[in-house]
Amino acid sequence: MLSIQFGHMPDAIFDTATFFRNVYLDAWLDDPLAKRMIKSVDKSEVLGERLIRSRALGLIPPTDLSGGVKTLLLIYNMPERVFNASTCGDNCAHWILEIARRRDVTINLRHIMNFGRGRFSIKVLNTGEVAHSMAELVPMAIDHLRDGMEVDRELERTDPREDPILPAPPGAMPAIQRDDIAFGGDRL
Repeated sequence: MLSIQFGHMPDAIFDTATFFRNVYLDAWLDDPLAKRMIKSVDKSEVLGERLIRSRALGLIPPTDLSGGVKTLLLIYNMPERVFNASTCGDNCAHWILEIARRRDVTINLRHIMNFGRGRFSIKVLNTGEVAHSMAELVPMAIDHLRDGMEVDRELERTDPREDPILPAPPGAMPAIQRDDIAFGGDRL
């Protein structure tokens, strides 16, 4: 079953690209499901353990796969870990569900991923409830993503010059505070 924690999750591995670069094993590409995911998401063909033919990039190593495919491979090969799946686009949703059909996995999402119009079983760890459709999942997710935004906005308002641990250099410009913009790329 797929379990999702929406919003901030301290134990989730956030930087999946760096993590992938440090733990990837060549044998991961021997798996038929890995080859199918790479072909579907990146439109690329696995030629060998260290070589992939990408329509867009030519011949590439596995470390040059998209962030979504790297995250899928991590979720599939390391199901005991929790990864930030917000690096994945909606084109990865089908594959996350497929991995979860094979083994129990938990992911962290900081956005609402579209799992399609079909029926599924996704446990929302924030509440313990199980969603069986997007119509059920979206309201559960919104409440917890909104809570995370309030935490993030509070962090954005923090002026590092006022932090006694990180004193600002003399002449530093004041922090820009804008409530209408979300900084950091992964926030809503």
